[in-house]
Parts: sequence; C-alpha cells; structure tokens
Amino acid sequence: MEPVFRALEITAHALTKAQGLKITFIDVDKLPAAGGVVLAINHTGYLDFLPAALAVHRRGRRVRFMIKAEMQKIAIMRFLIKHTRTVPVDRTAGAHAYLLAVETLRSREVVGVYPEATISRSFEIKDFKTGAARMALDAEVPIVPVIVWGAQRIATKGGPRHLGRTKTPIIVRFGDPIRPHPGAGDDAVELTKRLRTTMQQLLLEVQHQYGEHPAGAFWVPSRLGGGAPTLAEADALDVADAASRRAKRQDG
Repeated sequence: MEPVFRALEITAHALTKAQGLKITFIDVDKLPAAGGVVLAINHTGYLDFLPAALAVHRRGRRVRFMIKAEMQKIAIMRFLIKHTRTVPVDRTAGAHAYLLAVETLRSREVVGVYPEATISRSFEIKDFKTGAARMALDAEVPIVPVIVWGAQRIATKGGPRHLGRTKTPIIVRFGDPIRPHPGAGDDAVELTKRLRTTMQQLLLEVQHQYGEHPAGAFWVPSRLGGGAPTLAEADALDVADAASRRAKRQDG
C-alpha cells in the first residue's frame, strides 16, 4: 500500500486540479504493466516529474525517481526519500546509487531517470549520459522513453514561475520500449545513441501535437521562433554556471 506514496499521489492529483492543469496522456499503455523498467524522461523544468509520475500511476504503477543526494539535507525530503524508495544520487560517489537503482529494477520496479542530467534551457534534447543505458543492460530491462512538454511553462531554470491556477496544457507521451540485447553486442554508448535519437523524434512529434508556440515566448525553443537560447547557447550558460559554482566552493 505504501501509505506515504499514496498520500503523495492524492496530493499530486489535488495540486494539478487546483492549478487547472490540462494534462494529456498519450500511449501510456506502452509502459509494461509489470517488470523492471528504466523510464527515460526529457528535462525541461522543475516539475517534469509530476506529470510523468501521474502518467505512470494511470498505468497502475509507481516510479522510483533518482534524485540529488543533497535533497536529503532537508528533513521532509529525507523522510519522503526513505518512504517512497526514491534513489538518492551523490554525484561525487555515484556507484552506490547506481547499484541501488539496478537492484530496484531487478525488483521489478520502474526507475525514473533524466538522461540529460540537468534541465535543458533550450528545451531541446541535450547530450545524454550513459547511466540509463547501463542500468537497462545490467538489469536486463527495457527503457521506455517519455516526453513531457508544457511543464516548463510553470517553472524552469532562469524562467518566471507560474504557480497559480494557470490551466497550463501539458502533454505526456510514451514511446515504444527499447529493449537492450547484451548478447547481441549492445553496449551503453550505442544504446544511449538509440535512446537519444528516439527521444529527439518523439519531442518533435509532441511539439507538433501541442499546437501553438507563441513567437518570442520564454518557454518556446529558438527553433520554433521562441525566446529560449539555442542548444549551443544553453550549453555555454551551463558551463559558465558550473565554473561559478566551482569558484564559490573554492572560496568557501
């Protein structure tokens, strides 16, 4: 039953109703009804996880997200991580989190992963880390790609926050499961390329389904005439931010 998880699900539904969010779920049945699954989600904002989790719940399942270990410093988050089987990730010592994620997959759970690792300020698909592919290969489970589009309008890196009753339309679309074949020579690099190509195509299709993308809007990619930085410009901003954080740590 997992009472803490159930309470979170009730709260999530209440929040989406309060905000009037119009979430469209597409091809949820492509998520296997049972068995371990790596759920690979694109990352455009701080709330991508919520519509993705609600989509998984519609399939009668729950998703165990991988989350920054720093969140455990917050008492309530430490409690929630413990009671929802969330996988905390310490980027300076990721081996333990990786093993825990693989063990969770082997326990026939859905593990949610952001292959881009950080929010894409361009709202395009960034370069992927190989973690999702490696986990799928080691646990011998499929990867299911998921595109969440529209949630970046509510809260994203460097953008305005719209946390009231916004009635924001959001699409969550599942792609076909990608099944690794370790014995056939699949490796993490090739599987990652396959996943990224699939998610790029899925993103284009979802954007077409979404409809209007106002010219100059902060949440719209440059490619579609929006105000977001290009992928190259966004990467440069990420590099500058990382350098700034390193400098602060050294000064401290």
